[in-house]
Amino acid sequence: MAAFALALGFFQLRQARIAGTWGFSSFPLDDAWIHLHFARNLAEGHGFAYNPDVPVAGSTAPLWTLMLAGGFALLGAQLFWAKVAGIGAGLATALVTSRLAARWTSDGWLAALAGVATAIAGPLVWGALSGMEVCLAALLVTAALLRHAAGGDWAPAVLLGLAALARPEALLLVPLVWVARPVTARRTAIFVSMTVLCLAPWIAFNLVTAGTPLPVTASAKVEGGLVGFLSGTCESLGRTLLDRPLQFGLEWVTWLWSVNVVLPFLVPVGLWVIVRRYGRAAAWPAAALVLHPIGMALLAPYRGPAFQEGRYSIHLLPLAIVVAVTALAALARWPRPRAFVAVLFLVASIVVVPRAADRYAWAVQNIDAMQVHLGRWVLAHTAPGARLALNDVGAIAYVSRREIVDMMGLVTPAIIPYRRSGDAGVWRYLERACPDYLIIFPEWFPELSAMTDRFTPIYRLRLDHNTVAGGEEMVVYETPWTGARGIRASCDARNDRPVPSTGKP
Repeated sequence: MAAFALALGFFQLRQARIAGTWGFSSFPLDDAWIHLHFARNLAEGHGFAYNPDVPVAGSTAPLWTLMLAGGFALLGAQLFWAKVAGIGAGLATALVTSRLAARWTSDGWLAALAGVATAIAGPLVWGALSGMEVCLAALLVTAALLRHAAGGDWAPAVLLGLAALARPEALLLVPLVWVARPVTARRTAIFVSMTVLCLAPWIAFNLVTAGTPLPVTASAKVEGGLVGFLSGTCESLGRTLLDRPLQFGLEWVTWLWSVNVVLPFLVPVGLWVIVRRYGRAAAWPAAALVLHPIGMALLAPYRGPAFQEGRYSIHLLPLAIVVAVTALAALARWPRPRAFVAVLFLVASIVVVPRAADRYAWAVQNIDAMQVHLGRWVLAHTAPGARLALNDVGAIAYVSRREIVDMMGLVTPAIIPYRRSGDAGVWRYLERACPDYLIIFPEWFPELSAMTDRFTPIYRLRLDHNTVAGGEEMVVYETPWTGARGIRASCDARNDRPVPSTGKP
């Protein structure tokens, strides 16, 4: 607990120094504001919607969104709730990690080492402060593994089902924990029924609002693999089966190295120790560390395991640390070498904290200086009924509370078929949606930004040191429909009407 508090304090000090802010109202990703916007609308009675009262399956972490909405319903739309929930989940993850290490190593000192290493791990501290779901997913996964190690079935099955609602990649652990003990009809029924019970409401909501069992973010983001194939995104077999798995595997190892340089060396040894000591009961769940990058590459690839501080991988970081510490348990006959490696492991965890804190602080500075600033600009300079077309829909929408058209399709699924035709297709959709303002990174939409006869730039914002934003410059454009209510009212389609992913403009 002390280690976690020190790490949090250091991150906050770097935020104050670099971003010039202090407290609980800044986040290092625009995506955090997406969760907050969904949660506020839900808490205020507008449903699971981005534009009020227009339900949309736009969250790949619905459990986190619902958790935020519950806090907003009780406390009001207070941003500190996202920080409190994340910090609580992060601390609980470190404590549960220590318990899991104690069970696997039967050594109190190694258990403490695992807990401290988790508590100060840059990605976990980042996750606790990010307003994102990653610490909740890490807590649920680690708690499921602890309950599995204690010999239970019902609790692991429920916890892993909930973990999949917090981070879909956690679903990989369901079959691994299931086969970790003798596969019987009873155990199969438990894992299948609990997984279905947890996921069925989400799948049903996706089917009703998007026409697919997956959220619209899958169609908008996924770049290949099985989900991409089912969504109409095809790529070569060589890319799917060879190039991307190798790329993701290398990125996974590199990410572990960035967290702790000793980690990639201890994890293979720890896996060997687990297989020899505990057999399938622990070996199959631990195999997630090997299968995770492969599963990401083959099933639903979007960027890689290290993307944005490893936000798609943090749920497995406690497991990686426990496996690494388990390797030290095999050195019990050689106390001095084991002590040396343990100290080296701890020091390697500590020395990377300053760089992680600086990355967090610069990300907060970027989001506050660009997206949050533009949200305030929109609030001050546009009419309450203005409609905005955005490529970053988080902070701008949350702060301004304007109706939005998501040009990336995350919360405006109707635009996805049009996006397949590039900027020309996006323009055809905008002709239907008639936004008053266009706010984009010009480099993302070069053809649209070049349409000077249709889009007039009225405000520009450039970051001096960009580390996390999608571009260095974001521009606000007036459109042909700015202020023309009669023209806009005649648009022949609502911009956020769901359409099947196979539909054509």
